[in-house]
Amino acid sequence: MASARIFAHDVAEGFFFITHSSLALVGLLVFFATMVVTLRPEIRENAEIALINWLQERRADDTGLATDVEAVDRATATDPSALPKQQANVAYWLSKKYHVAPEPISALVEEAYELGPKNDIEPTLILAVMAIESGFNPFAQSNVGAQGLMQVMTRMHSEKYEGFGGNLAAFDPVSNLRVGVKILKDDILKSGSVQGGLKLYVGDSSSPDEGSYSVKVLAEQARLKQVAQGVKVPLAPLTPLTTLTTASSGLVENLWEKAQKLTSFTEENPETK
Repeated sequence: MASARIFAHDVAEGFFFITHSSLALVGLLVFFATMVVTLRPEIRENAEIALINWLQERRADDTGLATDVEAVDRATATDPSALPKQQANVAYWLSKKYHVAPEPISALVEEAYELGPKNDIEPTLILAVMAIESGFNPFAQSNVGAQGLMQVMTRMHSEKYEGFGGNLAAFDPVSNLRVGVKILKDDILKSGSVQGGLKLYVGDSSSPDEGSYSVKVLAEQARLKQVAQGVKVPLAPLTPLTTLTTASSGLVENLWEKAQKLTSFTEENPETK
């Protein structure tokens, strides 16, 4: 009995010593981990991303769907209620008129209002060009090769897409918008007026009647200005020019192709230069 009591006492003391030391060690580890996370926020961020990825993978196993936690960062969408009042007014109106979800429209409105002042162009004009050109369809393509929201002639402006990863960026809404704004700015400066810049932008050589491109864009811009101020503007039907069936648009493309052929010919026949 005495031996059993001594054995039990020794076991109890050993168990207490081991658990006490282990708890102290765990406490030190938690303390040092907390200090590292506090002093190195990037480590905390990486740990959070790893945890989210692990949770997403667990969920993917249940749903059978592959997950991509960075998709939300790539998505071109913004909560319209988070925009300033004027921008929100424009976003909701465009959403209803062109049957596009308000979140992606809000992102484009926000981008236009940011690019406008940097390029000395009114944001409503940028939005009006997108409206007339593509109806806010980022995948639109005309029969002469104009692509994206701003219907940029990608083959003629491929160098402008180099900083965005190449010509395929023409179908990225923000990239296409930025390239289109740059071209529009250059055209306005070249012509000396907004209306002249719009005619250069689309290659419109028609007279300034009710059917001309510039008149349509400026009319839509006028509506957007009223909407931004809170005026209730009717949702007038409008057909985007994604097909670009005007003779002038085809003329621009034909002239460009002829110029390319002439360049090739003179390179092969130097005596003709």
